[in-house]
Amino acid sequence: MPVRSAALATAAGAALLLLSAPAATAAPHDARLIAESVTVDPTGRIAADGSVTLSGTYRCTGGTGPVYVSSTVSQSDPSVRYGVGGTRAVCDGLEHRWVNTGTPDTVVLKPGAAHVEATLMELRPMGIVPLPSFHARQGQDVTLTAG
Repeated sequence: MPVRSAALATAAGAALLLLSAPAATAAPHDARLIAESVTVDPTGRIAADGSVTLSGTYRCTGGTGPVYVSSTVSQSDPSVRYGVGGTRAVCDGLEHRWVNTGTPDTVVLKPGAAHVEATLMELRPMGIVPLPSFHARQGQDVTLTAG
């Protein structure tokens, strides 16, 4: 029985030690995932010349290279996406608005339902060529309106 009592005392001591230990904090990597985001407004615009304007908000923390908010739109075929401009992001931890305008090549988008994807991407210096590092991405069904 003394062996059993010693094992029980050791287990109880270990449990008390674990309960009194401070809670582990999230790694900075995890905090960045929470602090960085991009959203897409539920409505976009199509001008008479065929240009599309999309918008939303973003929030990012500092990076080592330039950061951009890019956007794509798809309409009839979800596997075919068209790029719509890009905006330089200010990564100061605050929420900012982004607005991208562009005219997709070889396609005529129409007012109505569409899908937009916005991406918050950094061009991180890695040797000779900067490599993309993605901070946040959001897909959103939107309504494209004439105007």
